[in-house]
Amino acid sequence: MAIGVRFCAGTVLVLLTLVMQSAGMAALVLWARTHLAKNIRRFGLVRAAVLVVRFTSLIVCLHMSEILLWACFFRWKCFLFWESAFYFSVTSYSTVGYGDLILPPTWRALGPVESLTGVLMCGVSASLLFAIVTRLVERDEENDLEKSFEQPASQTYQDGRIRSTELAEPVETE
Repeated sequence: MAIGVRFCAGTVLVLLTLVMQSAGMAALVLWARTHLAKNIRRFGLVRAAVLVVRFTSLIVCLHMSEILLWACFFRWKCFLFWESAFYFSVTSYSTVGYGDLILPPTWRALGPVESLTGVLMCGVSASLLFAIVTRLVERDEENDLEKSFEQPASQTYQDGRIRSTELAEPVETE
């Protein structure tokens, strides 16, 4: 019976973490779609950097809330003090695992479960950041390509000659 309770507790914690991560990522994507103007042609270095910093900061806040979820459980079942519960949760979630605090034998299997969950959630977050940066680069490349097609119909050389850049009419040959 005791193993079933521990298994259910671990399953609930993992599922709640997944729900928090999914909802957080969905909210970030929705925010980006809503607040990033479609008419911005080019972000530029500073604007793109600010965007990535904002997303990264929000993702760190999301991970801290997930760590806090686990810490609440550890405080409830394993540790007397919030500081110990939070510290253990941070070291487990981030897979640092110093080992200076350990869970009671009844709950010790949850430490590795939190570590595995933390690694997976960090991977999901990293993939979202990668997708954002990739989209920023693609947007700039698309705009550069559009600009290259907007060249003038003729160019003037330094010596005054004019060269047409328009395509010539097709010549029919018999």
